[in-house]
Amino acid sequence: MAENENTARVLVVGCGGIGGIVAANMVEMGVDVTCVTGNPAIAEAINTRGFKVHEEGAARTVQGAHAHAKLPDGAGPFDFILLATQPTEVESAATAAAPSLKPDGRMVCFQNGLCEWRVARIVGADRTVGGIVAWGASMVEPGVYDRTAAGGFVLGMLDGRVDPRLEELGRYLEAVGPVQVSHNLQGARWSKLAINCAISALGTLGGDTLGSLMTHRFIRRLCLELMTEVVAVARAEGVRLEKVSGTLDLEWIALTESERTIPGSPNLFAKHGLLLAVGARYRRMRSSMLRAIERGRPPAVDFLNGEVVERAKAHRIPVPVNAAAVEHIHQLARKELQPSLDLAKRFFESTAHVRG
Repeated sequence: MAENENTARVLVVGCGGIGGIVAANMVEMGVDVTCVTGNPAIAEAINTRGFKVHEEGAARTVQGAHAHAKLPDGAGPFDFILLATQPTEVESAATAAAPSLKPDGRMVCFQNGLCEWRVARIVGADRTVGGIVAWGASMVEPGVYDRTAAGGFVLGMLDGRVDPRLEELGRYLEAVGPVQVSHNLQGARWSKLAINCAISALGTLGGDTLGSLMTHRFIRRLCLELMTEVVAVARAEGVRLEKVSGTLDLEWIALTESERTIPGSPNLFAKHGLLLAVGARYRRMRSSMLRAIERGRPPAVDFLNGEVVERAKAHRIPVPVNAAAVEHIHQLARKELQPSLDLAKRFFESTAHVRG
């Protein structure tokens, strides 16, 4: 690609499912993309064969990115640094990449959880962007990517402002999916956190795709319980929750006191129906925490359910189902348990005495 002073320089840190799809689409737009991955096999595959992307039933190869196992000396400066690592690696990745960010550049967090506040301590709140990912992808082998669900992004800054840099980033990411700019990043993040605490935790315990798991009523009930606890903590934190993808209203989804005790109601039936629809839309999605455990890496549960548990303590709010999820997932990581639908069922039964 010819040098162009108007072409943004972008560093993508982490070339798993999300990072790989984003990088491939940006390369196709003509963006100058450099990739860093801790896995040398991934870097070699991208450099020699390009990104192999399976999306919407079609396959294509995208070449033109430069991939490295570590950030080369003197790399940069970059207009945008996109952090697509696991949450457990976000602070170390941000620290390593920070010297390569332009003074007016932006560092973008694609992680689940509340990672923007961690990154802001490293590069400053004015250079930190939250990028909420509303789609799914996986890397099936080094350099080969499968997009498992459609969707786009919600972008926002910690102070709610929108500036030309944020708008420029949005134009690049439109190649991947629709982009919504939010003036309430915290509200959007907490709503997504509530969903992640349910879907990712139960996907890890159940060891299956979201579509398969959501057909079970007890899984849907656990989802509602987990999300209800997160919503309670968000309210105590003074967060104004945003709808997810413009439709999922966590304030409505959260169980009322009566819904936690009665066997059924029209409203509760509607909430189960909504979760069935979510399962159908994202039926191929697998938990990123489950993939991490399968690869012998630490799951990000402390950044999801664990974050909720810690913040709940400050407000003296009981969150027993999220606390139990943290304990069980750490046991999975230590190989003391094995993910299965039976394990998820036992989790449901073991938390019956602490649920409504």
